Amino acid sequence: MDLDPVLLARLQFAFTITFHIIFPSFTIGLSAYIATLGVMWLRSGEERYEKLMRFWTKIFAVSFAMGVVSGLVLSYQFGTNWSRFSLAVGNVIGPAIGYEVLTAFFLEATFLGVLLFGWGRVPHWLSVLAAAVIAFGTAMSAFWILSANSWMHTPAGYEMRDGIAYPIDWLAIIFNPSFPYRLAHMVTAAYLTTAFVVLAVGARYLLAQRHEQHGRTMVAMAVGMIAVLAPLQLFIGDQHGLNTLKHQPVKIAAMEGHWDGKVPGDFELFAWPDEKTETNRFAISIPRGSSLILTHDPNGLFPGLKDFPAKDRPPVVPVFFAFRIMVGIGFLMIGVGWVGVWLFWRGRLFSARWYLWPASQAWWIGFTAVICGWIVTETGRQPWIATGILRTADAISPVSASSVAVTLVLFVLVYGIVFAMGIYYINRLIAKGPQGSLVEAPQGPSLGSPLLSASDAAREATAS
Repeated sequence: MDLDPVLLARLQFAFTITFHIIFPSFTIGLSAYIATLGVMWLRSGEERYEKLMRFWTKIFAVSFAMGVVSGLVLSYQFGTNWSRFSLAVGNVIGPAIGYEVLTAFFLEATFLGVLLFGWGRVPHWLSVLAAAVIAFGTAMSAFWILSANSWMHTPAGYEMRDGIAYPIDWLAIIFNPSFPYRLAHMVTAAYLTTAFVVLAVGARYLLAQRHEQHGRTMVAMAVGMIAVLAPLQLFIGDQHGLNTLKHQPVKIAAMEGHWDGKVPGDFELFAWPDEKTETNRFAISIPRGSSLILTHDPNGLFPGLKDFPAKDRPPVVPVFFAFRIMVGIGFLMIGVGWVGVWLFWRGRLFSARWYLWPASQAWWIGFTAVICGWIVTETGRQPWIATGILRTADAISPVSASSVAVTLVLFVLVYGIVFAMGIYYINRLIAKGPQGSLVEAPQGPSLGSPLLSASDAAREATAS
């Protein structure tokens, strides 16, 4: 059987980036949450905020370490599997990634050391300042990585000489047309992802009747964040879509499953795009819905997939379904936030088991939405690795398919071990819960299981 080195290299990068994006999407939001807890601790002097700050800092440290380990491989792949990409656009992408290390990673790593090892040894205000600097560093990391990645989608500020891109305007490169929308969309997604993890942990504590004061604090703060950011994310996503329609219309056509640009586009709630027949099978549609969303006119027209040569179209099926999963999760987030606010107003947020139980299981939905968003973004860019500059098939290194296949298998094994160990340790920290400075509470059962059982909760209550 002949192996395709381009497909294998794409699968290898897709696997590593999917694994890696889990951790930045968590740590960006979690660092901001930790800094917020620190400010509230300094202003109120309440011990619960200090305990929660220390509790989540430990989890942040584990997640940060796993993100670093999983992300190092991505940089090496530029040289091993994608050397022609590095040659063609390295003059632009290389400095942007370098700035991320210099202005963000070093900042995060340095002040994380202050936060972890300086607790009790430095003034409280310095610990909180360190948390704020870490939050700024994670935001700066997102800034530079998304700037580089956005440039690959909407290149600007460069000129081509002998097949190589040279920068001529760094402001145009950094603030390329899609970057502001993608930065806002990703950072908001990271905050929502963290909010759902915090909500799930707090809900589990309340259901198990453990760390109830901390559980109430986490649930209330998470619900407030979700209720504000989830609707905002819907607006940001809409603006991002309009920007994508302007600069990458073929991606929008794949997202919508829209084939014929000569007729208004229906919004396909469900369908199976058939690329051979260029039709949608089993379609359940809202007539003219896509035209209304994208052009604000039910009779508006926008390009369809048939308007582009087949060789210039992205794979439609993964883009189409990933987009719908992401949007569906977005509406679910809005519902969770608004129902939570209503329960809080009625004084039932911390006792409504019908709400807390699903919330305790919802930790994963933010991560799923982020992964689906990246599938839409990166698969929708194909067949280009840098739009209009370099095709993916032309960016591969001259390496054998067998070499790429072997390293892909090794990555799956190693990442699986690292991920399992990291999640196990995070679950141990969550099971232990927020602890005091001097008193070590007995360790509870792992929260990695779907939910603490009634018997577990009873044993905890009896033991306490």
